[in-house]
Amino acid sequence: MLSRVRNATQGRHPRVDVPASRLKVEIARILESEGYIQGFKVVEPKPGDTVQATLRLLLKYGPRGERVITGLERVSRPGRRVYFGRDDVPNVLAGLGTSILTTSRGVMTGREAVKAGVGGEVLWNVW
Repeated sequence: MLSRVRNATQGRHPRVDVPASRLKVEIARILESEGYIQGFKVVEPKPGDTVQATLRLLLKYGPRGERVITGLERVSRPGRRVYFGRDDVPNVLAGLGTSILTTSRGVMTGREAVKAGVGGEVLWNVW
């Protein structure tokens, strides 16, 4: 999902489709609420198809076509998981970016995790 979104924004595509999962839908919800994308919807397959559902992200650009998502960085990966406690959740670009965490209370931004007093695994940084 990360690479598809990064490639689509650099190519100035209006939308991008990724295979859907519950985690990806939660990440899309956060990206929409933080203002990085216009919206998203889950496109269900036709009855009888063997294809899984698709998550369609509508990308957002400025008035002169400048990208809203200027950078995406994967922090935690299968070979090296990165966890932070509630007091150590990092700021992205001194608060100009957003970190996306998965916690015991669900997927949330770094700011929400600090407010809730929980830590977790940092998935992405977006700016």
